[in-house]
Amino acid sequence: MKRFLVLNGPNINLTGLREKAVYGGRSYSDLVALIGREAEALGVEVRCEQHNSEGALIDAIQQAYFDGLNGIIFNPGGYTHTSVALHDAIASVPLETVEVHMSNIHARESFRHQSLTASACRGQIVGFGFSGYLMALRFLAEEEAK
Repeated sequence: MKRFLVLNGPNINLTGLREKAVYGGRSYSDLVALIGREAEALGVEVRCEQHNSEGALIDAIQQAYFDGLNGIIFNPGGYTHTSVALHDAIASVPLETVEVHMSNIHARESFRHQSLTASACRGQIVGFGFSGYLMALRFLAEEEAK
């Protein structure tokens, strides 16, 4: 069975509470449950983690490799625009990684338009809310089946 890490960065745990006009009213727990249902339907396993600190995110990326997972779905949150270290962590492990953002980062403040992590990823999905995670999960499940 294929196994994937769904990794979320800073403040994603406050989804449903923060900036509802941007992120909607559904909670982080709702997101995790939705991903779990989709994983079950696809016949894959997921491990969902959320960390507010950069080092913990790097540790989770490395641990995914050492645990033999097949890929990562990653929302780096605000670190998207600032973290060369996260870029390097993604590039350092031979796992397919898809970057996901609930909001369209290219339609927001100009400082959000650049992703330092995307070039280390297989692709980027932005602006589709919770559905972006499901798109990424379907892609990885299908890609891994090839």
